[in-house]
Amino acid sequence: MGGAVVGESKKQGSARRATLDAVAGSIAGCISRFVVGPLDVIKIRLQVQLEASTNTHRHYTGITQAVRTIVREEGISGLWRGTVPGQLLTIPYTAVQFVTLQHTRKLARASGYGETPSVAFITGGLAGMAGTAASYPFDLLRTTLAAQGEPRVYNGLLDAGRGIIRDHGWAGIYRGMGITLLEIVPYSALQFGLYDVLNRAAQNFEMAKVDKSGPTTGVSKGKPVVQFLCGLAAGVCSKVVTHPLDVVKKRYQVAGLRRSLRYGARVSDDLAHWTAMHVARDIAAKEGVQGFFKGVLPSVIKAAPSAAVTLACYEWVIRSMADTYGDDKKPGK
Repeated sequence: MGGAVVGESKKQGSARRATLDAVAGSIAGCISRFVVGPLDVIKIRLQVQLEASTNTHRHYTGITQAVRTIVREEGISGLWRGTVPGQLLTIPYTAVQFVTLQHTRKLARASGYGETPSVAFITGGLAGMAGTAASYPFDLLRTTLAAQGEPRVYNGLLDAGRGIIRDHGWAGIYRGMGITLLEIVPYSALQFGLYDVLNRAAQNFEMAKVDKSGPTTGVSKGKPVVQFLCGLAAGVCSKVVTHPLDVVKKRYQVAGLRRSLRYGARVSDDLAHWTAMHVARDIAAKEGVQGFFKGVLPSVIKAAPSAAVTLACYEWVIRSMADTYGDDKKPGK
């Protein structure tokens, strides 16, 4: 009888923890998505611009010029194009991502692997894969709406969804998912793995200080500023490493998008049927190595605060909800 009660209690605890992870991940992701929305739009516009970086007649030449151009042509709201599907992407992605992250780490601990850096990297990669699988159509719609410019090809989320299905079939809303998984696994693995390594290093450093000088209010209790900085560093490193794959992914996602020619050459619809290696060779041949790093600056500027805000907000929400509902399982426990 007692064993059954304990088992039921553990199930309830696991369910509550999963709920906390899902809610905290969704809130953190939505806040982050809105904050960095303009940088995301600029990054996408630069990534799908086929003209070589040496071409002085390309529509967008840099971050500042892109901001001025978008505001002049589309108004201030143009900087938040694709926000609705972006938020709809964020909710399932971050919810599933953080639930998967905590669950796989729990399984690793139960299997005797402990909380090692390798476990952090592997569970981070699995979390990114699960989040992508749960939310990919919204990622495609977000990219499409953010890239289209003026005059609009689609008037909104539903119009874009109907148009893509009409032109490419139901499989069209999953176009580019393969390369997205290829990108997101190392990105998420690096993001969460590096964050975990850096956060633990900061905690160990503070604990060493405590041993020498007595109790402090250090990072061992999870200072938000330290979590923010660890997330910042993890976000920058992971984005720089995986940016070339992100460029290839964006080309798949906008293949056949009939946006105005004032933005330059369009990505051919045929590209959607190419292999990732074929797309990569095409970029290298026509745009050079620098073609793989188009939009890398706004991407890094965006990824840094995005990762930092997401991870710091997630831990803050988890702690707040745990205190409110009496759950003593802190982040990562």
